[in-house]
Amino acid sequence: MVKNLVFKVLFISWMMFVTFFSLFSFSDVDTSRFNIPHIDKAVHFTFYFLMVVLAYLAKTKGEFKTNGTLKLLWYIVLFAIVYGIIIEVIQHIATDDRHGDPLDALANSTGAIVGMLVLRFLFFRKSSLK
Repeated sequence: MVKNLVFKVLFISWMMFVTFFSLFSFSDVDTSRFNIPHIDKAVHFTFYFLMVVLAYLAKTKGEFKTNGTLKLLWYIVLFAIVYGIIIEVIQHIATDDRHGDPLDALANSTGAIVGMLVLRFLFFRKSSLK
């Protein structure tokens, strides 16, 4: 019960964090010290990678190999990809100094898919017969 609540709170907090930092304007923030090419794509990847992992842990209560969890994982990835696209559209339509970027949506989607692949590798492997 407590573990489930922790994962749910972490997931909801992460979604709020991602949404805020995706729509917040950074035009007044001096980022000249951090001049790493394409770092924003790595940030997008990480946001959505963690989104999938935390959503999966929140929905499965941290338990693995239960019936239907692989299907659930696909739904979570689909949700993350659609959410990332919606955020990019909102950036383009509703903000003055942010713009939607298809490459950001691609980085979001890649992070979500890699999150799923890592979860599948870690928790859905068939044990070898000895």
